[in-house]
Amino acid sequence: MPVPFADLQLQYQTIKGEIDGAIAAVIRDNSFIRGPYVDAFEREFADAVDIKHCLSCANGTDALYLAFAALNVQPGDEVITTAHSWISTSAMITHAGATVVFCDTDDSTFTINPAAIEVAITPRTVGIVPVHLYGQPADMDAIMAIAKKHQLWVVEDCAQAHLARYKGRQVGTFGNAATYSFYPGKNLGAMGDAGAVVTNDDALAEHMTMLARHGGLTKHQHEIEGINSRLDGMQAAILSAKLPHLPDWTLARQRAAKVYDAGLNQVDGVVVPGVAAERSHVYHLYTILHPRRDALAAHLGSNGVQTAINYPTALPFLAAYSRFGHRPEQFPNAHRQQGTILSLPMFAEITADQQRAVIDLVRAF
Repeated sequence: MPVPFADLQLQYQTIKGEIDGAIAAVIRDNSFIRGPYVDAFEREFADAVDIKHCLSCANGTDALYLAFAALNVQPGDEVITTAHSWISTSAMITHAGATVVFCDTDDSTFTINPAAIEVAITPRTVGIVPVHLYGQPADMDAIMAIAKKHQLWVVEDCAQAHLARYKGRQVGTFGNAATYSFYPGKNLGAMGDAGAVVTNDDALAEHMTMLARHGGLTKHQHEIEGINSRLDGMQAAILSAKLPHLPDWTLARQRAAKVYDAGLNQVDGVVVPGVAAERSHVYHLYTILHPRRDALAAHLGSNGVQTAINYPTALPFLAAYSRFGHRPEQFPNAHRQQGTILSLPMFAEITADQQRAVIDLVRAF
């Protein structure tokens, strides 16, 4: 049977009345830019992720930029992040004015290796950006201990980790700030671009708000030079309609992951996602390793199963970072895994029959 990588239309159909009502309300109220729907979502999302301040913005990339800019990175500063992520994580470090320094990943969780962070620190290091990749928290105890020891700030990239927990505590609540993406395919997704940055720091929240609103909290009163990064009212209303469903959607993803684990963990050549102790994985992506990844992906595709590679080139080896002259031996795990990772279909509404079809095809291969 055909199995899509994700099924956004099916999700919409399950809550169609709520989504349509939210859209109609925004149109009725002409509340397209900021306004009550944006304010409401900011409050609701802050409550959902156990944090004091939520500043919504245009997308997850802007959220990263706002955090780095508000933390006042300067030319000559260095910021450490993972070798395995989407380019927004590293590019916004550069755009904010600092130099990005990559670290290798942990062998089993795809998240940044704390031991590599310690080695990468120099007198110019000012911050660390761990990414809770694919929906699994990074090792925040170790990362925060390093940050405290060296007096560094921490910005958590939670773009794929809505409601994930580390030792029972929500990701995004450990560092100085954390960023979220609500890209349509995310666990909590808008119907367009959307993002947010969250923090418990009052002063930092105010600074990021000013940066996102042309440099001022009140129209025509520009205290600094900022940018224009706004969540529109339509997307805010849609996100507010979806947010109450997120806990159940998360549990559904976790149940689906257990089905995959049980069906694939004894298959020769397949390595299912490792989950570290005391971390709750929310499975934005279910990513396996296989030494013949490309052939396996082709086999699945020819039989109607959509897959993806997140991400086919580790960040240090992208053309955008050729100026650094990175070598594979500097990032052995990220370099090895870039050729073996494969993301299988994963969405809250995936059926047992769909998963059985995927598992049977992998076994047949």
